[in-house]
Amino acid sequence: MIPTVDRRRLRLQLLDLVAALTLTAVYAGFVRMGSGDGQAHYTGPLWTGYLVAAAVGLPIAVRRRRPLLVLAVVLAALAAASLLDIVREPYAAAGFGAYLVGLAEPARRSVPALAVALTVAGGAVYVGEAVVTPAEDPSGAVGVAGLVVLVIAGSWGAGRTVRGRRADAVRDERRRAERAVAEERLRIARELHDIVSHNLSLIAVKAGVAGHVADADPQEARAALKIIEETSRSALAEMRRTLGVLRGQGTQLGADTLLAPDAPDAPLGPVPDLGRLDALGVEAGRAGTDIRFAVHGTEQLAEGMRVTVHRIVQEAVTNVVRHASPTRCRVTVAADTREIRIDVVDDGPPAGRRRTGHELPGGHGLLGMRERVMMYQGSFAAGPRPEGGFAVSVRLPVDGERNT
Repeated sequence: MIPTVDRRRLRLQLLDLVAALTLTAVYAGFVRMGSGDGQAHYTGPLWTGYLVAAAVGLPIAVRRRRPLLVLAVVLAALAAASLLDIVREPYAAAGFGAYLVGLAEPARRSVPALAVALTVAGGAVYVGEAVVTPAEDPSGAVGVAGLVVLVIAGSWGAGRTVRGRRADAVRDERRRAERAVAEERLRIARELHDIVSHNLSLIAVKAGVAGHVADADPQEARAALKIIEETSRSALAEMRRTLGVLRGQGTQLGADTLLAPDAPDAPLGPVPDLGRLDALGVEAGRAGTDIRFAVHGTEQLAEGMRVTVHRIVQEAVTNVVRHASPTRCRVTVAADTREIRIDVVDDGPPAGRRRTGHELPGGHGLLGMRERVMMYQGSFAAGPRPEGGFAVSVRLPVDGERNT
């Protein structure tokens, strides 16, 4: 399947080829007729005229690859056509070339190119009208030259305007992505607070137990100390991982973001856990989404990993509810000794309703999932399914804390 960007590029190149062939044919017709506007009368060899016609039209086919070179060749050919009295139309081919120069080239090259183009085109047309075939009304030469200048300058200006709008769109998208990253880091910081609070509470309780039974039951005291050791190690790993994201280290973020389930200023609450997935199903059901969970092998996961898995599932389900409901959704979470597999697949919106949520930027859901996955050096994929609907696939290594 050809990507959308490649299809668009091929379509534009095909249009350029059609324009090039059309212009070449038109100029060849002028050469053969000996007159294009009732005033020009070419009397030279046909092969010379056809060569000029080819030089005018054919370069337009590759104008997107070498805009400056194409404009130079087309201008030289059009100037020759004017001086040879083939035709002195308003330089449509030069307009095609000037548009791409304004669109694709930076100002330090496109502005001088425009100045040269206007000088060459205007001068050639004026000389052709006033000297080669003098008109009865001298002001006619000025008028034709002015029309040519207007066509070239207007085409260049249109290309420059489009270039500016595209640059503005890129800057806006970058700002949205940066804002989304900042908001996501705030959410991660909030979860860091939850993780640390949970683990420190457990450590405090077990430390109290160990101190209380140290003399009477040394075995129970050792068990409590073992739990303290494991909990503290897990907490330190989670802190290193989360702080690394907050410092902006090792993350790869994209612009294809969606709405996240929680706002940056949401109040702190209980640490989310895989045991609370049924609550997500109840909320999704109220919005018309029939959701089915299949969770296997997650009992031995560390607390921080369980939080991450819950958040990923929560964000994926929220996207389904917001952008495809009413629909059916299947959530599979399976863990073994090597990795955790998370798959969220929906059947898509009802027939006749166009899906817009997952494909368009503007929110933070996919960004949030990708950020959390990168924390664990995992893999993330999301996109439309060929048979309809949308799929999110995540793979997290169980020993991810050793990779951070």
